[in-house]
Amino acid sequence: MKGILERLYNGIVKENPTFVLMLGMCPTLAVTTSAINGIGMGLATMVVLVMSNLMISVLRKVIPDAVRVPVYITIIASFVTVIEMVMHAYVKNLYDSLGIYIPLIVVNCIILGRAESYANKNKPILSMFDGIGIGIGFTIGLTMIGIVRELLGNGSIFGLQVMPKSYEPIAIFIMAPGAFFVLAMLCAVQNKLKLKGANRHVKGDGGCGGDCSTCPMKELEEKEAKNNV
Repeated sequence: MKGILERLYNGIVKENPTFVLMLGMCPTLAVTTSAINGIGMGLATMVVLVMSNLMISVLRKVIPDAVRVPVYITIIASFVTVIEMVMHAYVKNLYDSLGIYIPLIVVNCIILGRAESYANKNKPILSMFDGIGIGIGFTIGLTMIGIVRELLGNGSIFGLQVMPKSYEPIAIFIMAPGAFFVLAMLCAVQNKLKLKGANRHVKGDGGCGGDCSTCPMKELEEKEAKNNV
């Protein structure tokens, strides 16, 4: 159970593919013009991640090292094809909105990266939950970017108008540059929160100013080293 929770936490927070690892930037910046697009792409990617991780982990001992990458791509492409057909049949509007970026899930570096770095070396259950964690983290990242872009660019969230009629939409946020602006803002917020969390143990007005030479923790360590000598 501890390993499963660690995999979920790792994917959502510690190694979030959007805000920490900065992977999968092509769909992240291209399809997040609305929140529904973001959550749709995120969930589609998560399903492929979970199924491909599970399959690759099950077959990891019989896949020859010399051809493992082509085999991974074949497995991933098979699941992407299934997801594409299901979306075309049941969520046609979302399928049309995402367009070419659905089949491009095959070459998403997040999926191939997790197959190579984790599923190929670990048991099926943990590999499956690794896919769930990374997939949820990716979905959260895309959805947050989509919400901000849709709110500022259209005055709505998930298609529902939330801004007053007097609100003048900022069109740049639903254009390509807007994706970079929003991603940068959310990454800055995330980094700020992580910095505060990392400095909770540091006493003083300034906390960690980034200058290790004046760090009170370093001085304490030097005093302890001298005492030990």
